[in-house]
Amino acid sequence: TELRPLDVLSEAVPAAGLRVLQVQGVRGFQLSASRPRALAFPASRLFIHCDRFPEEFSIIATLRALRVPAKRNEYIFTLMLEESPSVLVGLRYAPDKLHFLFWSQERAGGWQTRVTFPNVSLADNQWHTLILAVSGQSFSLTVDCSMTKDVVVETPFPASLSVRRASFYLGNRRRRKGVFTGLLRQLVLLPGADATPRMCHAVNFKVATLSVPTVLQDVPVKPVSNEVLKYPYETDMKVTLGARPRCSKQEKAQFWFNASWRGLYLCNGSTWLSMLEVQHRLDYVEEYQHLVTSSETMGVEIFTIPKVGLFAAMANRVTPPGSAIYRWTDGKFVHYQNIPTYQAQSWKYFTIGKKIFLAVANFEKNERGQEFSVIYKWSRRKAKFITYQRISTHSARDWEAFVIEGEAFLAVVNHREGNNHNIDSVIYRWNPRTGLFEANQTIPTSGAYDWEFFTIGPYSFLAVANTFNGTSTRIYSHIYIWLSGSFQLFQSILVRFGHHSSAPLCLDRSSFSRPPSPQTFGAADWEVFHIGDRVFLAVANSHSYDTGMPAPSNFYAINSSIYELNITAQMFVKFQDLLTYSALDWEFFSVGDDSFLVVANSFDGFTFSVNSIIYRWQGYEGFVAAHHLPTVGCRDWEAFHTAEGSYLFYSSAKEPLSKVLKLKTT
Repeated sequence: TELRPLDVLSEAVPAAGLRVLQVQGVRGFQLSASRPRALAFPASRLFIHCDRFPEEFSIIATLRALRVPAKRNEYIFTLMLEESPSVLVGLRYAPDKLHFLFWSQERAGGWQTRVTFPNVSLADNQWHTLILAVSGQSFSLTVDCSMTKDVVVETPFPASLSVRRASFYLGNRRRRKGVFTGLLRQLVLLPGADATPRMCHAVNFKVATLSVPTVLQDVPVKPVSNEVLKYPYETDMKVTLGARPRCSKQEKAQFWFNASWRGLYLCNGSTWLSMLEVQHRLDYVEEYQHLVTSSETMGVEIFTIPKVGLFAAMANRVTPPGSAIYRWTDGKFVHYQNIPTYQAQSWKYFTIGKKIFLAVANFEKNERGQEFSVIYKWSRRKAKFITYQRISTHSARDWEAFVIEGEAFLAVVNHREGNNHNIDSVIYRWNPRTGLFEANQTIPTSGAYDWEFFTIGPYSFLAVANTFNGTSTRIYSHIYIWLSGSFQLFQSILVRFGHHSSAPLCLDRSSFSRPPSPQTFGAADWEVFHIGDRVFLAVANSHSYDTGMPAPSNFYAINSSIYELNITAQMFVKFQDLLTYSALDWEFFSVGDDSFLVVANSFDGFTFSVNSIIYRWQGYEGFVAAHHLPTVGCRDWEAFHTAEGSYLFYSSAKEPLSKVLKLKTT
């Protein structure tokens, strides 16, 4: 019998394109970064002349296993039929056990046998070499050429196990659950023999080799004597190139080099931290994509669905065909899904646990005369948004989603009911038992357009943009604070914010006063943003109208204001006025160390073809106009980033055309 080692790991390497990591001077493949099916290959590539698994054999594996939680198993490999979820042959480990699995078909239907080797500690972040020898009812395990553990079971390994239409899966059992999170250096099947005598003669038993993929064989040699390396050290370092990879616990302490941004980033287990980055500066803005839409677009929401991609949800005015969702594909937005809406005003993307939602604010009634706004849920099976919950609204303008003390909320802006603009807007609370949103609190609003939620230290705030009370747009827009389980008017409570080493903000409710609310003029949007430790609120004023006052020379050329949280005054106070033209939206974004605000100017009293302006933060000077962007009836701005760069998306409420602009940096 030819006892030729069958290198299972080498068979999977060319197709999978695995990541190589070097740890403790030894190289291995990181399997968890690849999709399970990418780590598979047909068993026929190893069993060329016979489609039977050998009756007697050894399995040799060299691996570095990470510490795993109790009761969790990770698979080193499996052999499975394509049409069955059962494991024909497999090897997996738990924190202190190793399990060998095999399928026996001697009885009707067959059953799976598990051979367990207790007190085997592999998950210690160290390299280990395992040798599993199988012969009939006898199973023996040798770890790092130490004392062999022998187990005899009632059910022998099958003498004729067919592998026809079966495939090997490295580090998994054809799904993400139980995927191997460590490093694998060697995985060899040796038919017909116990490999222990052949393996246990090396100097370093932990990395003894029978057959190792070529790319893993070049181990750097340390100099015997070198003053520079007098105190040699080792580092676990992996640098990934290309598009932004995921950053999770499995990628912790790995590096990513972004060639387009010339930046080096370190994964801390959840986010990429900048270690070395060329600070870019905004040079100019160029048109990147014209997006022809089914009708005018009242708003756009840009969001990312993990492991799926980047999307843009357009709130289109005309029904039918409703509103469209686009997906970022090959550097452009491409149509992805249509959703029936009724003069949609805006979308809001949010998540609750693993559930993904998208809520639309409908301004008009449907064909049956019913007035609903709708929450859609992402279906992973269909890869589409499907209807989840309908909520009765009144000319809804906006949704805001937020979490307070672990509970999820959704607030809707009701603009008017008939000709009555002074109505309640509603805050809904998620009921985890029913899986639905239920009314939790109502807040009086006047022709409201927008909610803006934000937090400062441990406190949660909600600002409403009141637009029209039936006679005037010169009205107060209010800021509310969450206290004792509900939102209360922020101005009715004296809020003292003080700096402390243990808590950045503290609340003193010992005295009450009523400082004025911000007076706005047809407020259409609030935008909260931070620059350093400073907190700002920008309001977009759309027009000035009052039945009891003389008409101004221009209803639409008015100041929009930026407010700053003043610690001493214990409230938001006006910081800067900027002349705008029926402003409908603010969007804050950053490029390198620079901060910007872009305003959506929609109408100057004569034409909808008005420049929208990007303002640059200039410190003591405040915000200074930097770029003038030609727009037509601009309704909404959204900033977003991809691996290729930074962009601005603008929607038009006056023509069926939206645009993506690219920020060119130096």
